[in-house]
Amino acid sequence: MVKDIIDSGLRVLFCGINPGLSSSSLGYPFAHPANRFWKVLHLAGFTERQLKPEEAEQMLTFRCGVTKLVERPTVQASEVSLQELRSGGQALIEKVERYKPAALAVLGKQAFERGLGQRGATWGKQTYMIGDTEVWVLPNPSGLSRITLDKLVEAYQELDVALKARGL
Repeated sequence: MVKDIIDSGLRVLFCGINPGLSSSSLGYPFAHPANRFWKVLHLAGFTERQLKPEEAEQMLTFRCGVTKLVERPTVQASEVSLQELRSGGQALIEKVERYKPAALAVLGKQAFERGLGQRGATWGKQTYMIGDTEVWVLPNPSGLSRITLDKLVEAYQELDVALKARGL
């Protein structure tokens, strides 16, 4: 099982869809070697160096956290049902209301739309908010995603810059 890395006072809570089999067996988020999350997080400015999946707890040092919409591990996120995403979305809203991060970054448009019942998501900051928490939709860093590393970094960097502009 992959546990949440979460606390109060976070700049951003990153929300993946669900753990892959590598993450589930190792117990760390974004653990598959092809997943670009840790590299993107560093290159976008969220961490001073590239963390390894087993160092995930150190995200809290940089006021970043990670959670997921669905606990059940799968090979591909497409195996997750709409019902699982919807109930995961409810649990996510409760986590955000409890911990109150400055921003929630949902990794993937479909995850955001299906999990939080929204339509017509665009990349970046959304008009939808959870309390005082800004909600952002960022591309999924999965190795299965065709988006380039440069485009991933650019999207995540936009969030980092926006938070820094707010003194966070």
